[in-house]
Amino acid sequence: MAWRSQPKWVVSRSLKSVGPNATLVADDFETVVRTLKAELSGEIYVGGPVLAQRLTEAGLIDEYRLYLRPVVLGGGKPFFAGPRPPLHLVASDLIADDLIRLTYVPA
Repeated sequence: MAWRSQPKWVVSRSLKSVGPNATLVADDFETVVRTLKAELSGEIYVGGPVLAQRLTEAGLIDEYRLYLRPVVLGGGKPFFAGPRPPLHLVASDLIADDLIRLTYVPA
């Protein structure tokens, strides 16, 4: 798996340790993300609506990539944990026959 060799930063207040190639971030994750953005080249991927919302509120999200596959579900967590930020669609790409990527930037 390509992701296994990549360094990871895990934001959690409940975990005491994380796996290989991972760094636990228990406090002040905004400062850690600002430092990563300044020091690393390339993309930083964020998973989870609550963390994404906090980073959105801090102005640390440069681009949102939403991957859509048509599946009907009766429930689940919304993509945005809080109010949807104002966004501007900049690209849409057909990834596979049943998968579309929508790319937004903060408006």
